[in-house]
Amino acid sequence: MNYQNLAKIIIENIGGEENIGSLTHCATRLRFNLKDDQQANEQQLKDTAGVMGVVNKGGQYQVIIGSDVGNVYKEIVKQTNFSESETNNEDDKRSRISKVIDTITGIFTPILPAITAAGMLKAVLSVIVVFNWLSVESQSYQILNFMADSAFYFLPILLAASSAQKFKTNMYLAMMVGGILLHPNFVGMVAAVKEGGGTIALFGLPITAITYSSTVIPIILSVWLMSYVEPIADKISPKAIKFFSKPLITIVVVGMAALIVLGPIGYIISDAISNGIKTLETVSPWIVPMLIGTFTPLFVATGTHYGLVPIGINNRVTAGYDTVIYPGMLASNVSQGAAAIGVGVKSKNAATKQLAFSAGLTALFGITEPALYGVNLRFKTPLYAAMIGGGLGGLFMGISRVRNFSGGSPGLLTLPSYIGDNTLNYFYSACIGAVISIVVTFIVTLVLFKDEVETTTTSEKTEEVMEPTRPLTHQGIEIVSPIKGSLHSLKAVEDGMFSEEILGQGIAIQPEEGKVFSPVNGEVTALFETKHAIGITSDQGVELLIHVGIDTVQLAGEGYEYFVEKGQKIAIGTPLIQFDLEGIAAKGYQTITPFVITNSAEVGDIIVANEGPIEVGSQVIKIIH
Repeated sequence: MNYQNLAKIIIENIGGEENIGSLTHCATRLRFNLKDDQQANEQQLKDTAGVMGVVNKGGQYQVIIGSDVGNVYKEIVKQTNFSESETNNEDDKRSRISKVIDTITGIFTPILPAITAAGMLKAVLSVIVVFNWLSVESQSYQILNFMADSAFYFLPILLAASSAQKFKTNMYLAMMVGGILLHPNFVGMVAAVKEGGGTIALFGLPITAITYSSTVIPIILSVWLMSYVEPIADKISPKAIKFFSKPLITIVVVGMAALIVLGPIGYIISDAISNGIKTLETVSPWIVPMLIGTFTPLFVATGTHYGLVPIGINNRVTAGYDTVIYPGMLASNVSQGAAAIGVGVKSKNAATKQLAFSAGLTALFGITEPALYGVNLRFKTPLYAAMIGGGLGGLFMGISRVRNFSGGSPGLLTLPSYIGDNTLNYFYSACIGAVISIVVTFIVTLVLFKDEVETTTTSEKTEEVMEPTRPLTHQGIEIVSPIKGSLHSLKAVEDGMFSEEILGQGIAIQPEEGKVFSPVNGEVTALFETKHAIGITSDQGVELLIHVGIDTVQLAGEGYEYFVEKGQKIAIGTPLIQFDLEGIAAKGYQTITPFVITNSAEVGDIIVANEGPIEVGSQVIKIIH
């Protein structure tokens, strides 16, 4: 690949150097924050040889390159005299909405596993009660119930940790502020005031008698304030005593502000949102689920759907359930899947069929990006069908007042999250709503969809940027596992770039230990600043990418360590990467590791091992040329 030419074309078609606000890259994608994304020529980029795709969402413009992304990134840096370290936040011209969405995503994504686990445990308890396996008075029920309640009760502490990471302030001081809001003594003082009257005051300053368990906004506001107070405390603290004076000043100022000002303000905002939803439910309960069911594909395409997730969480922690956000998203997601499957049924193009069926099944289970970007947006008519079916399904669930009790990725796998309040009625209604969405969308897709008419190639539009890769010299080759763990199909990876084999064929491994070893004899051809992935070329010319975890580029190298250098010769079993398996998972990131052949089209027939336990050094891929 001619990286110089490719970098030049990308720069020209994103609006030039002056349109770059900031630039990073992960193992497969260039991630631009553009000052004006309207200046980008998206179609020209997609038509460029060497570019696998373009995604514009959440204020980030992603150009998908594949395993050569590091080399293209370096060429862009050379040609623009631009580097990530020189990014000036004042030059970030993204809209305020995009910035808010990016912040919300960073705060709520890490805590979703805890919230989902708590909600699903509640669903299990409801089933147990419905079938009279336990009574609500039994100790077993009460113990399991407080286990489920723990994530919701201590939600301010969970949010304190994720907010501190997003606002770049001390996580442990932030969690301490969450502890202040939830301390039993403060809770007792609030209960005494509510029961017998009186006031709470700190040095004469009044503190509103509010219980902050299960609240969302108060702690986020408090940690946001901490991100400004901590640097000031650092600046004014004498060097000799800074070790204790800096955290002391920070916690006193922020703790008092949280109790006296920010906590009550956040509580009022949260309560207003909850009351607004209840009012809307009373007047027209069907409006919002129908609108969300209809327009969620457009929200996902622009990244604005992340702004809806906290509303659903706020509804669940204040009222105990959500009747507007997650039911509407359920209708939309299964409609996306039905639309893609409809394309697979009607299309006569073998490649389209394969993509549509696999992406459709993934969307039915709650991961819609492969279906949305790979099928529905591409052909347009299945997108319209999904919006019609999603709207009707959302309308039914709104009229039925379906309640979601635990969240999760809206899809068929999370239907149990509609079990709650010791009844199965909401679950049945959610199932009916999902069936309505699927059937209507499927039928409309069959009516509207037509295969694309073949057009001439686009080679005249763009420069040829590909160079011959290392020639293949094998008649057959065996590739062994680089990781100990459990072997899975790439379809198990919740990233369309891997699950749809856009980057190449291969396998996925769920690691049991945090070590990666070389699967072949060859050479290290790609390393990344974030250390979460590595590119290798075998002696026979097979190009391999090992990508440890999903979206782990956001960890910026935390928990990862390389043992090799670029250009280094390696043998089977050479240690490549060490990573903190438990630490990465604790931060909310999936550790499943895609292992793909990025030049799959050139190597011949690829045979992979069956799913199941796998040891380092065991054969997992065989190539027959």
